[in-house]
Amino acid sequence: MNKKRMEILKRYQFLLVMLVGTLIILAVNPVLGIHVYGLAWDNVLGMLGVLPPIFILIGLLDVWVKKETMVKYMGKDSGIVGILLGFFLGSAAAGPLYGAFPVAGVFLNKGSRLSNVLIIVGAWASMKIPLLLFEVSAMGFKFTLIRFVMDIFGVLIIAYSIEKILTDEEERQIYELAKKMN
Repeated sequence: MNKKRMEILKRYQFLLVMLVGTLIILAVNPVLGIHVYGLAWDNVLGMLGVLPPIFILIGLLDVWVKKETMVKYMGKDSGIVGILLGFFLGSAAAGPLYGAFPVAGVFLNKGSRLSNVLIIVGAWASMKIPLLLFEVSAMGFKFTLIRFVMDIFGVLIIAYSIEKILTDEEERQIYELAKKMN
């Protein structure tokens, strides 16, 4: 096999292993196999309903927001403004967590600081405003406030720990991977 095919196989090896595994399930237990493929199809349809609007917004963000502006508000020297903006963007975001990753890629390509992008992803995962409102009604204000404050500290600790632990080379690789995804 040539080098290009090997790269493709390596890149999609997890998908291929899962496909073979589900085909084995389908052969051994057809009822379960059909159920597995039905769930997979439902997930694909769900993603197709969410991802196109996210990609449209990413395209608009990429075109409308200049790199200099992004660096000013989300870059290395953005300070508290970058942190607050990261929490706001993540908390106000709509859609499932997998929608955060293409957004994170655009922010990295525009020169955002890695910790600020990690804050966006962390807030997207745990601090969405509509979910907070539901949580207040279901669990109470005190519980929601305690969890929200803990999330703030947790997201900050994780974001800055990751940024601190990564070597300059590893951080450079993350930025390079983000460029390849666009």
